[in-house]
Amino acid sequence: MPTIRRNKHYMNRLAVAVLTACTSLVSVAQTERLELPDMGASADTILSRAEEEEYANALVRQMRAYEVLNEDPLISAFFEDMGYRLASHSDRPDKSFTFVVINQDIVNAFAAPGGVVALYSGLILAADDENEVAGVLAHEIAHITQQHLYRALENQQAMTIPLALAMLGLILIGGGSGEAIQGALIGAQAAAQQASIYFTRQNETEADRIGIRTLSIAGYDPAGMVEFFEKMGRMTRAMGEGPPEFLRTHPVSVSRITEAKNRAENMPKPKPSDGRDFYLVQARLRAMLEEYPDTALEYYKNRLERADSSEAESDSLYYGMAIALQRKGDYKEAHKILESLMARDQHVMYELQLADLDLDSGHEQAALDRLSGLYHSFPGNHAIALQYGQALLKNRDSDQAETASVILRQQLLTHPDDPVLYELYARASNTAGDFVRAKEAIAESYYLRGGTHEAIVQLQELAERDDLDYYQRARVTDRLNELRTELTKENLEH
Repeated sequence: MPTIRRNKHYMNRLAVAVLTACTSLVSVAQTERLELPDMGASADTILSRAEEEEYANALVRQMRAYEVLNEDPLISAFFEDMGYRLASHSDRPDKSFTFVVINQDIVNAFAAPGGVVALYSGLILAADDENEVAGVLAHEIAHITQQHLYRALENQQAMTIPLALAMLGLILIGGGSGEAIQGALIGAQAAAQQASIYFTRQNETEADRIGIRTLSIAGYDPAGMVEFFEKMGRMTRAMGEGPPEFLRTHPVSVSRITEAKNRAENMPKPKPSDGRDFYLVQARLRAMLEEYPDTALEYYKNRLERADSSEAESDSLYYGMAIALQRKGDYKEAHKILESLMARDQHVMYELQLADLDLDSGHEQAALDRLSGLYHSFPGNHAIALQYGQALLKNRDSDQAETASVILRQQLLTHPDDPVLYELYARASNTAGDFVRAKEAIAESYYLRGGTHEAIVQLQELAERDDLDYYQRARVTDRLNELRTELTKENLEH
C-alpha cells in the first residue's frame, strides 16, 4: 500500500480536538495560533452535528493512517458493545459515539469532540475485571455528555500549533516507540498551569458522579470506577515513579476517591457476572500484542498458579496460551487446549480460534466447514463473516471468491467505515473477476485510512477505462466528485 499523505488541515483541527479532550492546558508559546470557532454563550452551540461527525471521522482515519488502532474484530466489537451499552443509559443517549482501542502499552483513555472515546491497550490489560474498564468508559462518556470538552474550548480561545501537535503525539508519531509517544504526551502535560488543572478537576469530579450513575443503570458494578482509581495509586507507589498516564490526565485526590466510593456504595448492586467474555478478550489482546509469544505464555502460566483465579478467568488464560502457542508454531498443543475448552463451553471465540489454527496448520477444509457452520448459526456476526471471507480467499479460487464477495458485501451495509472489510472485499472482487468493484473498494480503504488523495488516484484510473457501463461510470464519477470536493475544501482551509 502506498504511503498515505499527512493531511495538514485535519491535523490542525484534530490537534485541538485531542488536546482539549485529554486535559485543559495553556499555551507555552505565542506563535502560529490556531483560531477556534466563535464560542457564543453556550457550549451546545460550539460545534454543529456535521462538525462533530467531521472531527470523529477524521480522528479515526488518522489513527488508522498511523497504525495505532486495534482493528481485531473480536476485541473492537467487545468494547464498542460495552461503550454503546453505557452510552444508551447516559444523560444523552441521542449523541453519536465512536469507541476505539489504541495499541499502546500506556494506562490511559481519552474522550474527544464528536463523541470519540479511546481506551489504550495498557489500560485494558491493567484492569482486574470488566467493571473497571466500564468505569473508565462511563467516566469518559460523561465528559462528552456534560460538554466538558466544549467548555474547555470556550476557555481556550487560541492554541499554539506546537503544543497541539505534542498532545497529538500518538497520531503524529504513529508507528514510533511507546516511549516516544508517552514522552510527547508527558511533555505537553507538563505545560499545564494550576488554574487549568483546577478547572479540570471540577470536570473530573462531575464525570465521576455522572459516570457512577451510568454504570449502575447499565448493570455494571459502580464500584469498578473507584477500584480502578485505587489501583492506579497502588501502581504508582509500587513503581516508585511518576503516576500512570491516566492519572496525569485525570488527577485523583484522596477526597475525590472517598466521595466516589461513598456514592458507589449507595448505588444498587448489579446481578453478579463471571465476566467471561471480558477475560477472553483481555487474554486475546495480551497474546496478540506481546512481541514474543513466550513472554505471554510465561504470564499466563504464572497467573494460573495463583489461587484467586475464577473458572472464567482460568479458561481465558488457557485461551490466551493457545493463541500464543499458535503464534509460536506449536499447533498440536494449541489444538489440544482449545479442544479441552470446547468440551466445557461451546464459545464462539474458541471455535474461531480453532478455525484459524486449522488454516495455519494446513487443514483448510476443516476450517471452512467450521466457519460455514458458524456463519449460518450466527448470521450477521462481523467477526465470523470476516474470518470466513479470509478463509474463502486462501486459495484464490474464483468460485470461493464469489461466495466471499457476497458475504463481505453484506457486511459493508452495516460496517461502511471498516477499511479491513473493504480490503478483503477488493481481494474477493478481483479474484472473482469484478475488477471495477475491486478498484472501488481499494479506493475506499485508502480513504478510510486517511488517504483521500490516494483514493482519488484509484478512482481516476478507473474512470479512464472505456469498458465501464452506464451504472458503473455514474457510480465512480459521483464518488470521485465527492472526494475531489472534500480534498479541495481541505486544501483551502489548512
